[in-house]
Amino acid sequence: MKVGIMQPYFFPYIGYWQLIKAVDKYVIYDDVNYKKRGWINKNNILINGEAKPISLRTFKVSQNKRINEIEIDHDLVYKKKLLKTIKEAYGKAPYFQEAYSVVEKIINQNEPNLATYLANSIKEICAYLNIRTEIILSSELTKNEHLRGQDKILEICGLFSAEEYLNAAGGLLLYSPLDFQAQGIELKIIKTNHISYQQKDVREFVPNLSIIDVMMFNSPEEIDAMLGDFTVLNNFSDLLQTSTNG
Repeated sequence: MKVGIMQPYFFPYIGYWQLIKAVDKYVIYDDVNYKKRGWINKNNILINGEAKPISLRTFKVSQNKRINEIEIDHDLVYKKKLLKTIKEAYGKAPYFQEAYSVVEKIINQNEPNLATYLANSIKEICAYLNIRTEIILSSELTKNEHLRGQDKILEICGLFSAEEYLNAAGGLLLYSPLDFQAQGIELKIIKTNHISYQQKDVREFVPNLSIIDVMMFNSPEEIDAMLGDFTVLNNFSDLLQTSTNG
């Protein structure tokens, strides 16, 4: 049993989807504190050859609230403006029609809760990319709400009798392989390899953009190949070397 756990994000980059596809159960970590300066409600797309931000409007925002306690501002004018920005950026992309229909459906949903909205968007994109991993909300699990950090992750892994816990490279310094090993779980870190594809009107490839960019310029079949283009670091020497190299 392979388990992945991560906060929900607004149209996250391809590494996020690599993690989802690599596991049997993916837990959307929605009952942790919201970060105002994080990527939960924003991302970058390609506009005139450069990475430019797009965002999801929220209100009653506070870092003292959990992600699943944040509300979305469903301003119709803003939604139309956001969709227009995406359409103007990618209108001539080879897979615009297919990808835009998914993006439009996600942005036009009227779900008021941020966590549920993002969970819905993740499931929609998984369906488009034919990712069949089971998606679960952390807040729906019966667990010890007093646990924090690694202990909370270990408990969730235990609920699913996980044999492997996979995390993105950003989690490298957050967890102890020995602590996971003590619970009979192998900690593995996924590091996205260098992925590039033909983008419109760029002199040099712009990496790590929203999955929107990937979907606009690549077919689901081509993206499927990218989803397996990563390196798994699963021994202490790999982890130490990666940590040392930044």
